[in-house]
Amino acid sequence: MVLYADGPTAEASIEVDASPEAVWELISDPGFPASVSSELQEASWVGAEEGGLGVTIFGRNRHEAIGEWTTESLVVEWVPLSHWSWMIGDAPHQAAQWWFEMTEQENGSLLVTQRVRIGPGDSGLTPAIKAMPDKEERIVAGRMKFHEANMLANLETLKSRLEDPQGMGSV
Repeated sequence: MVLYADGPTAEASIEVDASPEAVWELISDPGFPASVSSELQEASWVGAEEGGLGVTIFGRNRHEAIGEWTTESLVVEWVPLSHWSWMIGDAPHQAAQWWFEMTEQENGSLLVTQRVRIGPGDSGLTPAIKAMPDKEERIVAGRMKFHEANMLANLETLKSRLEDPQGMGSV
């Protein structure tokens, strides 16, 4: 049984044939997922031209079951041309932590991964879990599948934009 307090994770990965610089340019832009996601509507750096350790991200979200809300996230890892992560809420009670990372493969391509760990702090799932504690595992599993689908869409768009910038996949 996976409970919210256990910090469940979801991830998606894709192999991309592009330079590390080109991949980094997209994955280090908080607005990139907002151009693809069905939930994240807007994301931008707060008071900074670009990301870096300690920089804040403003996010605006919308979900049909929850409504609209905004977030402020803090960049907690920043290793250019490698990985970065941001946390929604304050540790150790964050609502979620998100990552993008890229790893060079033997064939010269890059494996790009997006990952999320939800909890242990309150989030949009908290009211549903409190209202239906007997359905917590199903609620959490559904949310993780939702995140996986959005992350996969992000990565497929990334691949399409970088490998076929003039083709049908470019936005």
